[in-house]
Amino acid sequence: MTREEIGDKRNTDEESDERDKEENTDADREELTYAGAGVDINASEAATAALVDAASGPGGANGESQGNDTGEYAGLIDLGGTYLGLATDGVGTKLLVAEALGEYSTIGIDCIAMNVNDLVAAGITPVAFVDYLAVAEPDEAVAAAVGEGLSAGAEEAEIELVGGETAVMPEVVRNLDLAGTCAGFATEEELFPGEAAVGNALVGFRSSGIHSNGLTLARQAVTREHDYTDSFPDDPGSSIGDVLLKPTRIYTHLLSPLREHGTHAAAHVTGGGWGNLSRMGNYRYAIDEAFDPQPVFAFVQNQGSVSDEEMYSTFNMGTGFVVTLPPEDAEALCAETDGRVIGRVEEGSGVAVGGVVIE
Repeated sequence: MTREEIGDKRNTDEESDERDKEENTDADREELTYAGAGVDINASEAATAALVDAASGPGGANGESQGNDTGEYAGLIDLGGTYLGLATDGVGTKLLVAEALGEYSTIGIDCIAMNVNDLVAAGITPVAFVDYLAVAEPDEAVAAAVGEGLSAGAEEAEIELVGGETAVMPEVVRNLDLAGTCAGFATEEELFPGEAAVGNALVGFRSSGIHSNGLTLARQAVTREHDYTDSFPDDPGSSIGDVLLKPTRIYTHLLSPLREHGTHAAAHVTGGGWGNLSRMGNYRYAIDEAFDPQPVFAFVQNQGSVSDEEMYSTFNMGTGFVVTLPPEDAEALCAETDGRVIGRVEEGSGVAVGGVVIE
């Protein structure tokens, strides 16, 4: 063998070794799950059920309050012909992305959105919001940025910010936590019945991106090989952190057309992903025309080696809100809004979407 041939062989072997190394790295990469990342949805639901059961005992919820009838997105109190609806939620670990970028101006929008969307899913008109900001130490610039987002979210949702609380708790929080409560009203006629029916059409509405759920999994996935400040592959003008921080879409503008066209039930696609559709009743939700997921979902899935089942059980995958109603009404609703028919309600159980079945 000549010296040139030996050199060529050595180069070929080195290239082969590099390919094998890359292939082995991909093969050995651990498949991330939401539970493995630290958030077990089943355990969370069990803990929530325990809390609700305990709170519903003596001194807890009375017979005039309602919640189950609307898929438990909101608590309802009958005021005599009018219902008061209440929802409470926070921003979750999306706050850690905001902290990493030092960008807090949009998380207030998320806080507003996560609450008002839950009220909309019950057919309730949101009217007022109070926030709770817990910090390790006061920071005027951060507080102002949070307030900027809350104001923008309230304006978009057409609600009033009527107060709030800032607590300094260095022994409880490491940086900050943001949550809030939204109140709204609806008459008996305005409330959605809350139960789908076999033969109903499913109309979906686009999400703005990852919204404010599943960030614990998404963060672990994207930071395996990247920093939040790295450019996002599908949009080099934005960082990975910018894409993760894109504010949650607000759906209050849908209330009037949803009521007008006889919506039976609605689902806000939040924690638990597409499994939220089952909150509209024990049926089979067959999805065959879902919106294409935004590029952020493919990026998270690839970086975290996340299975399709885990993705659809954790994230909204491009569709943030879903309603059920008769097919003839669905077409009229879509003509009036940016929604589209994505599937139908059938006998059975579970959610079938994108070749994935969620039971």
